[in-house]
This record gives sequence, structure tokens and C-alpha cells, in this order.
Amino acid sequence: MFWRLRRNPLRRRTDLTQAWIGIGLLASALAATPPAMFLVGDTAYGHYSRIAQQQTATRHHTTATLLENARRHPEPGSAEARETRYPTKVRFADPHGRARTATADVEPALPRGSTIRIWADTDGKITEPPLSPDQIRNRAMGSALVAALAVHAGAAAAYGTAHHIIQRRNLAAWDSEWARTAPRWRTSP
Repeated sequence: MFWRLRRNPLRRRTDLTQAWIGIGLLASALAATPPAMFLVGDTAYGHYSRIAQQQTATRHHTTATLLENARRHPEPGSAEARETRYPTKVRFADPHGRARTATADVEPALPRGSTIRIWADTDGKITEPPLSPDQIRNRAMGSALVAALAVHAGAAAAYGTAHHIIQRRNLAAWDSEWARTAPRWRTSP
């Protein structure tokens, strides 16, 4: 981009124009990135905070009893066994006190009659826990990073479009110049 700024006999005005467009877009992208990240991150943080509040209001932590034995893991005691959960039928009380039956993911090898803690919504369905502050922060940061990438992608797309337009103009100018010059290069038969 910067070679177009140097003086030389082959430099065209369009080369200089393209260089200044590139410098302007680069400066604009660098200036627009922090505000874009802040605005998008702040908006995402507020959005996910409201979702977490709504989830906290509509979900409750309750105790469930296993109705069947949980599957055993093929490698008991391994790190994988500590992370793996198996779907097992459980019974729990919904917020209105009615007994519900559902399938929950539980640790391997729990016997029938064991109790576990689960999250359930107001309809009595098993759900994930409400968003934690760490999850809210991570999602807001991810949104801010996407905004930064979008600003730079937009600047790159604008530069690519400008380059394409200038290149087409240059090719048209070369074509018309060749149309004027070509007859002088032809030899007569």
C-alpha cells in the first residue's frame, strides 16, 4: 500500500488515490475498533444479564431421586468417568409440589434411590442452571471480539471494493491507450 506514495515516473494518480484510501480505512478501522467493542460488549453484557435474571426467576434448584440404576462407565475411576454423565430416569417435585418424572444426566454407577440436585423450570422440565457471572462475561467478551473482527472485515471489504473499482478504471484506461497506440505498431503487408 505504501509503495504507491513514493514518487516515481510510473505512478498514476489512481495509485496515489488507492494508497490514501487504504490509509484512511486503516486509520478509521483502528479508531472505530475500541468504541465498537465497548458498545457491542456492553449491549451483550446487558442482554445476557437480563437472560440470567429471567432464568433465576423461573428456575429452581431441587432434589431428584433416581428411579433406576445409572449406567456404569467402562473405565471406573478414570478422568473421563468423572466428566461423563449418563441419562437416567428421575423423580422430582416441580415448583407447585407435583411429582414429575424426567430424564437427567447423572454420574456413572449411581444406584437406584440415590438423590441428586437438578435445576427445573416453572413448567417442571429439567433445565441447565441460570447463566453464571463468568458465562455472562465470556459471552460479552466474545461478542466484543466479533465486533472488532467485523470492523476490520468491513474496512478490508471497503478497500477491496475500492481496489476493484480503481483496477477496472485502470484497465479501461490502458485499453483506450492501446487502441490509440496499436495502429502505429502494426506493419503493413
